[in-house]
Amino acid sequence: MIEQQLKELKRGIVDIVSEEEFLAKLKKGRPLRVKVGFDPTAPDIHLGHTVVLQKMRQFQDAGHDVVCLIGDFTGMIGDPTGRSSTRPPLTREQVLENARTYQEQVIKVLDPRRTTMAFNSQWMDNMVVSEFIKLTSVQTVARILERDDFKKRFTNQHPISIHEFLYPFIQGYDSVALKADIELGGTDQIFNLLMGREVQKAYGQEPQVVMTLPLLEGTDGIQKMSKSYNNYIGVDDEPSDMFGKVMSISDDLMWRYYELLSSRTIPEIDQMKQDVETGFLHPMEAKMRFAHEMVKRFHGLEQAEAARGGFEKVFQSRSLPDDMPDVVVSLEKPWICAVLKEAGLTSGTSEAKRLVDQGAVRINDEKVADHEQVLEKGTYIIKVGKRRFARVEVR
Repeated sequence: MIEQQLKELKRGIVDIVSEEEFLAKLKKGRPLRVKVGFDPTAPDIHLGHTVVLQKMRQFQDAGHDVVCLIGDFTGMIGDPTGRSSTRPPLTREQVLENARTYQEQVIKVLDPRRTTMAFNSQWMDNMVVSEFIKLTSVQTVARILERDDFKKRFTNQHPISIHEFLYPFIQGYDSVALKADIELGGTDQIFNLLMGREVQKAYGQEPQVVMTLPLLEGTDGIQKMSKSYNNYIGVDDEPSDMFGKVMSISDDLMWRYYELLSSRTIPEIDQMKQDVETGFLHPMEAKMRFAHEMVKRFHGLEQAEAARGGFEKVFQSRSLPDDMPDVVVSLEKPWICAVLKEAGLTSGTSEAKRLVDQGAVRINDEKVADHEQVLEKGTYIIKVGKRRFARVEVR
């Protein structure tokens, strides 16, 4: 039983420090306290943010308790992770306004009965100076400067403000205040997460197990999901838009989304993979199942059914010609304009570029915005103008 639980909870995990300690905690026979921190520096949440939420839900389904820590105190400092310059600090009012969005969204994934919401201002606002000095004595300046982003800024003579050094100490103390057994975070958070272990040991607590999760690629399959890259699927997207965006991801990337975001078990996903490989299940049907699951999670079953029905109506029945060709395109670099030319949808790449720039090209009902876009391997329904369609398999 514990071995099966261990296998499911390790699903999608990149790093675990350490597996032996994790197994020992599971064998204690009590619900573990799983901590995840959120600095609400922006109000927008997309599927990339929900990777860690889905892992938290898996812990809940296994009988454990999770704490959503809202960093209303640390949010005013700004996490220096991955930054080449000091992050502009937010006011308490800005942080709390953004936090309201987070609280509304996380419950769409988590079980509210096993979810505790906490704010680190509860203990940091009242910490006296002498206690704060004790906290910062846990590590040396040399150790802090080993951190990759600090090291790069120091080497390049980019300013590092003293308050940025304090961020990992405070995040570590959050684990002390919450008596965390486990802390989850993205791979970019490994320094801060490990600091939690050091701070806990300095305060006489058993160190937390650290588990990191990957940063989810966006719909382009290349960059991490981000609004700035315009490759995101927002949890507040309209149901039909969410469904369409999911359908735009490549067949290969679909399985990564399944692994990191789906509530389906590993055996269920493995069976679907096998069915696709043997031809028993079409990749598009597998993708529609995932799209349905995501829309259902954030908008409800009725909206998910409507979104799927709308997609099928547009792409698989009346709106598509019965004689729509199936085309296989093999290109070393599947540039969208070259794909359109090879699929016979345009006379050449110049025409393809012009049509993309005019907004006349759609892939899985998503308008192609960049004529430099490169497609991933997968199957797409491509529409050019009002009358040219093709189901294109990119190899």
